[in-house]
Amino acid sequence: QVQLVESGGGLVQPGGSLRLSCAASGLAFSSYFMNWYRQAPGKGRELVALITYSGIVTEYADSVKGRFTISRDNAKNTTFLQMDSLRYEDTAIYFCKADRGPRAVDYWGQGTQVTTI
Repeated sequence: QVQLVESGGGLVQPGGSLRLSCAASGLAFSSYFMNWYRQAPGKGRELVALITYSGIVTEYADSVKGRFTISRDNAKNTTFLQMDSLRYEDTAIYFCKADRGPRAVDYWGQGTQVTTI
């Protein structure tokens, strides 16, 4: 049974930092791209960052470039999202997703709330 469990969300003041974690089990973690998405109230889900299998390549949404950093530890089956200089507009539920491309099943976590107040 595949499980992705996010943690690390919470309340933070503008300019503050949070580090999200996504612990994976039941899958060959290093065979998956890992992604962080977010969904703000009343809006659709958007891709925030992704990281390739070995972690060499990362990509970010323009809105978070220079503030957020995605990383992974394949030995611990965990991916991270370091969020610095947080803004009000970063308030959302953050989800991690594991994917191996369009022909494979994607796996999602349950989400963790990040609120900038």
